[in-house]
Amino acid sequence: MAIAPDTKNWTWVLERRCPECGFDAPQVRHEDVGRLIRENAAAWQIVLARADVRQRFRDDMWTPLEYGCHVRDVYRIMGVRLELMLTEDEPTFANWDQDATAAEDAYGTQDPERVASELDAAARRLGERFDGVVGAQWSRRGMRSDGSAFTVESLGRYALHDLLHHIYDMERFGIEV
Repeated sequence: MAIAPDTKNWTWVLERRCPECGFDAPQVRHEDVGRLIRENAAAWQIVLARADVRQRFRDDMWTPLEYGCHVRDVYRIMGVRLELMLTEDEPTFANWDQDATAAEDAYGTQDPERVASELDAAARRLGERFDGVVGAQWSRRGMRSDGSAFTVESLGRYALHDLLHHIYDMERFGIEV
């Protein structure tokens, strides 16, 4: 079975608890976003160090390495979006097709040690950037190409759900993190 592209609009997680992974965005304090991003990156170091990192645990899901590449890229994309929101008035974000990126960048062939290093660096940058957000900056807005509006605060919570949900995916495979 091929991996089906994820076409769901996950913005609903900003309003209510995710029934799968349990993430509850409204309960996350914005001042905790940076720390939680760095904690998530630490969990991925464990995943990417596994001997079976290239093993597909289900035919319809990515390998842990492919997930790690995706998470690294989420950190990067969210970093670009955050920077746009903090430096421009209501920017519209370029569309990102995560499935096309996975194929074009050959996620499954990348070096797990390099991915772990790049993921850690991208998470550190993003976490530190969120740590530096103050006052009214949390309310600055940006728009996704599909019309979904975010504030800096909701972007942080949205990103956290994506990142933490993928740790949940790893745990469903039986990978202890």
